Amino acid sequence: MSEAAAAAAGQQQYPAGTLYLVATPIGNLSDITLRAIHLLSLVDAVACEDTRVSAQLLRWMGLHKPLVALHQHNEQSAAQGLIDRLRSGERIAYVSDAGTPAVSDPGAVLVAAARQAGIRVLPLPGASSTVTAVSVAGDTQAQGFRFAGFLPTKAAERRTVASTLVGQPHSIVLFEAPHRIRELLQLLAELAPAQTLTVCRELTKQFETVHTARCADLPAWMQADPQRERGEFVLVLHAAPALEQDGDLPTDALRQLRVLMRELPLKQAVSLAAELSGSPRNALYQQALAWKSEADGDDRDEGDGDSGDD
Repeated sequence: MSEAAAAAAGQQQYPAGTLYLVATPIGNLSDITLRAIHLLSLVDAVACEDTRVSAQLLRWMGLHKPLVALHQHNEQSAAQGLIDRLRSGERIAYVSDAGTPAVSDPGAVLVAAARQAGIRVLPLPGASSTVTAVSVAGDTQAQGFRFAGFLPTKAAERRTVASTLVGQPHSIVLFEAPHRIRELLQLLAELAPAQTLTVCRELTKQFETVHTARCADLPAWMQADPQRERGEFVLVLHAAPALEQDGDLPTDALRQLRVLMRELPLKQAVSLAAELSGSPRNALYQQALAWKSEADGDDRDEGDGDSGDD
């Protein structure tokens, strides 16, 4: 393995005194790149999120390197020690437990400290659960995507943040743990039942699952098989339904808005209709204003006619 990696990636220079950010597999070990294997064979030390996880990966590659723990609880203090070693001319690699470092994982503090110290930082691309999930979601209406990661754990904060993510013109990428996945799916079913969601479970592993459906249908789908709750999740909330070519909003959204306007103040009706349908709030508001203006005009016409008869 090391010989093949050296043959494929050994021609490039790997300067000393450099911090290397190395992407590692998100599940399937064979997704490691040859360049990553070669670089890890050259470095003086490997900084990592969890030394146990990284030691296992290095053993699989036949490598033995000094490991330095750098995680969310010690990133500030550990970073300074690594900066001193980099200044002395060492090559240091940083890896998180899985995927690309500093994307919802530690690493950003270390990178910022290295740049501030004038130390070169080079990335070695590879596996990313975010990009993997977006690629398999097939969201043809999305205007790009936004990475949101894990939502707050407290229910009120979670709902507040989630409400800002629905109805957007781009895909939203979320992470979730198995013990909270049902709660998140139920929340999205309430906030954006008509929007589409792709649920990715255990990406690249033996029992990976990719399932796409309307948010409204996913709580029942999850509940139908307890095995579906196991593992780590990446979710892609698809872009809100696009406006029809003639400029009208989707029929379901219009119907919901009309019903809500009969019972609620205009702004409250629009806000709730946007959450329920996943349609753009501004478009719903403009439609509501147009209906209200028409209704006011009809009322005035009827009033004028009655006055004339009297």
